[in-house]
Amino acid sequence: MDSKRQQKFASLLTKELAEVFRRDLPHLFAGTLPPSITALRVSPDLGVARVYLSVLLADNPQAQVDVVADNTKEIRFALAKRVRNQMRVVPDLSFFLDDSAAYATRMDKVINDLNIPPAPPEEDDKPARPRLFNDE
Repeated sequence: MDSKRQQKFASLLTKELAEVFRRDLPHLFAGTLPPSITALRVSPDLGVARVYLSVLLADNPQAQVDVVADNTKEIRFALAKRVRNQMRVVPDLSFFLDDSAAYATRMDKVINDLNIPPAPPEEDDKPARPRLFNDE
């Protein structure tokens, strides 16, 4: 369970990191869409941030995450310029591919491909009424 401080810190980092990807460093993505930040987790000491990225419309999403991870120093510097008045130290950034969208798509396909036979017809059209009293 994250503390309120961690949640506020993560929210600020998410917002500013998205702006860094979109405005400050668009050259990293070479004409493709910048990755979306699906989650950001901050350690309790606020020194490490784990950033989960979702890459849409890319042939190789892991390659794009690797490009981001290779340029972590440049990204962290651009982020530091944006948040210099709100926090003392910018955390170390670790980038990971968030494959939850691909997993959800795969699970939808599995569920849709299931061959479930229809339910057998009921013999009685009327459901049986429970007997509350002994009416004889």
